[in-house]
Amino acid sequence: MLAARLPAAERASRFARLRFRASSQVAQAHRRTGDDDVTQNKDTADDIDIAHTGAGPSQPGLSLKVLHLIERFLLSVVVLLTVGGAVSEIFTVVQAMSITLADILLMFLYAEVIGMVIVFFADRNAVFVYPIFIAITALARLIILQGKDMAPENILYEAVSILFLTIAALIIIRVRKR
Repeated sequence: MLAARLPAAERASRFARLRFRASSQVAQAHRRTGDDDVTQNKDTADDIDIAHTGAGPSQPGLSLKVLHLIERFLLSVVVLLTVGGAVSEIFTVVQAMSITLADILLMFLYAEVIGMVIVFFADRNAVFVYPIFIAITALARLIILQGKDMAPENILYEAVSILFLTIAALIIIRVRKR
């Protein structure tokens, strides 16, 4: 509310001061952790609460830690549910004493979800591509399993979707390398 009443030049000046303060907080965090190469660590001033206007004490570190804990908890739940689904599918295959193509493709989907979580913890930059790979696998599974019963135009739509997802993954990978 207060920011809306300030002239544009003063708002810009205040934002620049807050941005500078946030970037110096990031630099201090790098010094505390012993990380000399700031360019290798992908933390930026955007990770700090720059919207704080000085009306009270800011605790960006605490809020980030809480969000990271929530994120880790939810990812752990995803892994547990995925492993539970895979174990359930294995029991179903053992009880039926037959393995179908659908079972194999479903196990690939489970493996990709777990791989996505592993990559997320190892390298947060590659995470955006894994959901695309999962979508491609899911669409391919759908085409393979329902190909005979589907209308030809639906198969074409799904194939074009796979093409678009592949192009999107290639663009994301190329942009990340720059």
